[in-house]
Amino acid sequence: MKYTCSVVMAPVDQLVGIAKTAEEVGFDSIALPDSLFFMEKAAADYPYTADGSRMWDENAPWVDPLIAAAAMGSVTSTLRFYTHVLKLGSRQPLLLARQVGSVANLTNNRFGFGIGIGWAPEEFEWCGVPYQRRGARVDEMIEVIKLVLGGGMVEFHGEFFDFDRLQMSPAPSLPVPFYVGGHTDVALKRAARVGDGWSTAMMTSAQLNETIGRLNALRSEYGRADQPFEVQAVCIDKFGVDGHRELAEMGVTDNIVVPWVFDGLGFDAPLEKKQDSLKRFADTYIHSGWQDA
Repeated sequence: MKYTCSVVMAPVDQLVGIAKTAEEVGFDSIALPDSLFFMEKAAADYPYTADGSRMWDENAPWVDPLIAAAAMGSVTSTLRFYTHVLKLGSRQPLLLARQVGSVANLTNNRFGFGIGIGWAPEEFEWCGVPYQRRGARVDEMIEVIKLVLGGGMVEFHGEFFDFDRLQMSPAPSLPVPFYVGGHTDVALKRAARVGDGWSTAMMTSAQLNETIGRLNALRSEYGRADQPFEVQAVCIDKFGVDGHRELAEMGVTDNIVVPWVFDGLGFDAPLEKKQDSLKRFADTYIHSGWQDA
């Protein structure tokens, strides 16, 4: 099982230091969250809390995850990065393809594209994109972005997007993996059908186990059961070596953690304390040899 450190709501001036330390102590990846803006009044409930409230306020720090990946990639050589997850629905696919391709090239193929639709109507409407039919539009966006990133002269004529022959150069030298987020059945079908993996928000181990079973069944239906597939999980009730072993046994391939939160520190804790937490977590889990037992 891989270990990924999430930098959710970490101050912007800490990101480079966190990346350097994460690589030094043996983490596999950095997970980069996405939020466009904080609307004072939200038209929809946040889907990943029991009461629909957001877990942050207007002062919580967010940086564009693609820019963050490029900055953190420039000071590391082995650490990977993936968006967890970028809200695809409010973006324009050709512009986004250019950005994703650039990050993949600048990091020497150390970037994975984690994607979701987006939950807030305001993020769509205030960016000039309709909220209606967002799922179908995102499905077509995935097609467009994969097509363009594949390189060469391409064209696309769909329901939502239409363009004649064009080419973006340089294309990434390796395919950019697409990780699909979301807990709904529609999202799981999308992940099984077109994804190289599935990313979760916060889930219990029981929810994870049930969902992984559903994903495996869907991947078999789509004829993709034998293809490599990542399960990137944020589990809220399995801790310690035994808990991590249970997650690996149920099919989690990538454990997303925030070590300083486990140590009782806040998201805005000083960088030095977060670096200590990264080292302590790595000694306890990454270098403990439990996966070799």
